[in-house]
Amino acid sequence: MENEILSNIINNLEEKLIEVRHNFHKNPELSNEEFETTKTLRKLLNEAHIRILDLPLATGLVAEITGNKEGPIIAIRGDIDALPIIEDSNLDYKSQVLGKMHACGHDFHTTVILGAAYILKQQEATLSGTVRFIFQPAEETGKGAENVLATGALTDVSAIFGLHSAPDLEVGSFGTKVGPLTAAVDRFEIEIVGVGTHASSPEKGIDPIIVAAHIITALQTIVSRNVSAFDQALISVAHLQSGNTWNVIPTTAYLEGTVRTVNAKMREFVPKRMRQIVKGMADSFGATAELKWYCGPPATNNTPKWTSVALDVAKEQGYVIKELPDTLIGEDFAFYQEQISGAFVNIGTGVSYSLHHPKFKVDDAAILPGAKYFSQLAKRALNILKEE
Repeated sequence: MENEILSNIINNLEEKLIEVRHNFHKNPELSNEEFETTKTLRKLLNEAHIRILDLPLATGLVAEITGNKEGPIIAIRGDIDALPIIEDSNLDYKSQVLGKMHACGHDFHTTVILGAAYILKQQEATLSGTVRFIFQPAEETGKGAENVLATGALTDVSAIFGLHSAPDLEVGSFGTKVGPLTAAVDRFEIEIVGVGTHASSPEKGIDPIIVAAHIITALQTIVSRNVSAFDQALISVAHLQSGNTWNVIPTTAYLEGTVRTVNAKMREFVPKRMRQIVKGMADSFGATAELKWYCGPPATNNTPKWTSVALDVAKEQGYVIKELPDTLIGEDFAFYQEQISGAFVNIGTGVSYSLHHPKFKVDDAAILPGAKYFSQLAKRALNILKEE
């Protein structure tokens, strides 16, 4: 019976995977709310008799397939959460949940990794070790990977691989590179306290809006004057809030934004310089200001060895290799790479609107090749580790 079910899945694999992705796309769930998604994954894996690890995860799960029990262990990861975006498409499987959408391709990632699990289950007896499949929650919050690592499920893993959909690449295209494929992503808040007064007598107060404006302008000099033109860093103030009416100078102002860097030294330098500027600018006006810093994921770090393997397998699978432009988007897969060597790759999903756009979409034709790619990559990685 077990072989019958799996054979039926494999014989109709592309149709099955498209159906699975459409179901995930229609029923998106936000970070740490992926209860139904997890339930569906558990059902699909159980039907294929793929073992699910007993872990203290509220959402998401880790499964595994073992061939040679004495062999090495590798992991492949797909993320499962959606975004708080209203979908703007005419797809017949568009989101049925108002205000929530798979606008970053996580439904694609999840389905590809599930497909790889189906294929590897059929080839279980020939595996040179164990493949773990991470269906990770809460990537969009930047905390999901840390939660998975905290379970101890990856302490014995020797290599790890992950993917992201690439809406700027045609189906059949592939890209990755050694080093940082994505940037470190940190968040900051700045709270400014001045002295409120009537707008007709500003000399009686300390205007926090003026202070905020000067801080915003001065922060931009960090990248233009303190960072080498050959390095990568970005500071964006994305939220400014102060006051509530037209004729009152308020007491406080609030700024919020993000810093993106690709190397550890710059990541350490930027907040130090920001604190100097924030304090100095506030002092110069007689106000006070506090910078609060929230570390997010570091930059991804593809190792030369596994990047080379990832590219070799992609070529063998018929992918067209593309040179990827530099980007400062973030990815919490980087937390895995702080502890485990591996590679993060981009798979073309058809030219579309950008990630996080209400009209973003994925071409179903990318699903099956992606599943076959990761099944082959997993086998290749196990064989390499076995021979070492």
